[in-house]
Amino acid sequence: MNDMAADALAPFPHTAPAGLAPDASGALDLDACIALMRTGSRTFFAASRLLPQRVRASSIALYAFCRVADDMVDSGQHSLGQAMALLSQRLDAVYAGRPQDHVEDRALAIVVQRHALPRALLDALLDGFAWDAEGRRYESLEDVHDYGARVAGSVGAMMCWIMGVRSPQALARACELGVAMQLTNIARDVGEDAHNGRLYLPRRWLAEAGIDADAWLAAPVCTPALQGVIERLLQEADRLYCQSTAGVAMLPRDCRSAILAARYIYAEIGQQLRRDGLDPVNQRAVVPTSRKLVLLACAGVQSGWIGRPGVPAPPLAAIAYLVEHCGGAGDGSDAAGVRSMSQRVEWMLTLFERLEAQKLEQRARGRVAH
Repeated sequence: MNDMAADALAPFPHTAPAGLAPDASGALDLDACIALMRTGSRTFFAASRLLPQRVRASSIALYAFCRVADDMVDSGQHSLGQAMALLSQRLDAVYAGRPQDHVEDRALAIVVQRHALPRALLDALLDGFAWDAEGRRYESLEDVHDYGARVAGSVGAMMCWIMGVRSPQALARACELGVAMQLTNIARDVGEDAHNGRLYLPRRWLAEAGIDADAWLAAPVCTPALQGVIERLLQEADRLYCQSTAGVAMLPRDCRSAILAARYIYAEIGQQLRRDGLDPVNQRAVVPTSRKLVLLACAGVQSGWIGRPGVPAPPLAAIAYLVEHCGGAGDGSDAAGVRSMSQRVEWMLTLFERLEAQKLEQRARGRVAH
């Protein structure tokens, strides 16, 4: 078992769902999940190292199942109907506490048991994978939002959930962060997707720019018109990044830097794409490791200074149904309308932070006045 697996496994419960082997086997399962993550999203892997132990194991297990499910739908080894049926059966078994004999299923079963993870979020993710496999067309930005809500917004909500946050506002911001990241992915991967016969840019935007979407897809080239569409999509991603940042302040204090790091690094992909001349057809934007390290450091520092939002923003229309399925209380309180002890402590700490910041600001003003 590697060191990360040992650290991450620590918060997992000693009692496991039916069919799940004892701790040693669980450690091996987590090792396998970590291996999947290492070969998948480098950004997620880097950010996950900043998560506290109590969240890290669950996030790794969640990522592993999502990765395997995506590969299963996209591999072509099964028809779409067969793949979806098999995945649905696997989720049925996970939620029944009797996971099938797959490492990622056994790990996910622990996550579901420990956090009471809403099944609707995983079902939404699988729907998004199915949309990919069936080659769905996206006519408007709202259609792209709908896709992003399923393949990425759902993941944002699940991460928020396993951190112990149930507030609809926090869940909405987490979903929007996921959608923003997906829009960045779409912009970066325009060329690669086109070569695979896929197009996620809003077709109406292409038409407005004078581009015939089907003709372009048959012979993808980078033109000023296409660059304008990509810039337009990046601007929408930037808007959602800004809106989602307020949600970071609603997360537990020890989780904020990891999520903020992921947000910064993904947003930087868009900036790198701009620096590369908005040409994702002929090259893929890559953020240098040195720049990622700077952003990781910035996230660690700035996570302690993010203020809570003022007037709550309404959720993006595409993610509203995900928030509703989570069924959280409006103000983050429990069902009886009374704050839990952890919420009271968090509220007191936040209050003390604000008072201390006000004192420091007043002292600074006093020095300037003298």
